[in-house]
Amino acid sequence: MTAIDFHGVYPAMCTPFHDDDDRSIDFETLRDDAQRLEEAGVDGLVPVGSTGESATMTHDEHVEVVEAVIDAVDDVPVIAGTGSNNTREALSLSRRAADAGADALLLISPYYNKPEQQGLVDHYTTIADEVDCPQIVYNVPSRTGRNIEPDTAVELASHDNIRAFKAASGDMNQISEIIERTRDEEFAVLSGDDGMTLPVLSVGGHGCISVSANIEPERTCAMVGAALAEDYERARAIHHELGPLFRALFVETNPIPVKEAMRIRGYGPAHVRSPLTRLSEEHLDDLRDVLAVLEDEDLEDEYAEIER
Repeated sequence: MTAIDFHGVYPAMCTPFHDDDDRSIDFETLRDDAQRLEEAGVDGLVPVGSTGESATMTHDEHVEVVEAVIDAVDDVPVIAGTGSNNTREALSLSRRAADAGADALLLISPYYNKPEQQGLVDHYTTIADEVDCPQIVYNVPSRTGRNIEPDTAVELASHDNIRAFKAASGDMNQISEIIERTRDEEFAVLSGDDGMTLPVLSVGGHGCISVSANIEPERTCAMVGAALAEDYERARAIHHELGPLFRALFVETNPIPVKEAMRIRGYGPAHVRSPLTRLSEEHLDDLRDVLAVLEDEDLEDEYAEIER
């Protein structure tokens, strides 16, 4: 396993599918994409999360994707999505991913069941007790129907294997409180919402698990790197350059727009598994325009300035 400190940029990878009846996994494109992102300078990779369409993948497919990404890269950490609304299922997936060589695990909070806060504590500590691998708690109430409250996050942060929190609640007051109350722990708070990455970093966050980094990894790394170096003037400039992309990638349910952007850029197919559908025509031209503007801009001098 590669050492990981949970600072920086971690793209939430797409899972490319073939255009066949089963939407079988395109492993060749998956490996190529992992290598492209590593070469762009990201700090790690996150396969089979929400962006990777984990909800429509079998357990065996989960593990096969994790193994393919691990095999494709040289020295960046691989964080495997292993969450479930069933604690036993999440535990099984976590064990299998850790055995496959994943450097860390990303666990979405149980969805649909809507457990109480004690149920969330029990869920995460059960897995952390049984699987000796760094773990990230993932809070995204818009998908799960239940918020992980700050008291719960702080309690979980005391566990040796729970090392980070992916914050996608959209509530900056809550995210700031979690950062404030875990400053003395070996615990990172990562933005899970591209539009809020810079605000999260400004109050002490450590990085992001990012959808937009699939499309603009260099710019995302430049923005986060500048913010972590406290160069907020440069970080703000890049944040505003990326703002139209942040918005364009969430006009429909993730990962529908990002997979279309991947197709436009030539990084992979846009095929999604049912019940997801392709991006609607009404949004396609806008996405093309956003990508064209970003492609036309030359960032060589910008990166050189940040590195200095």
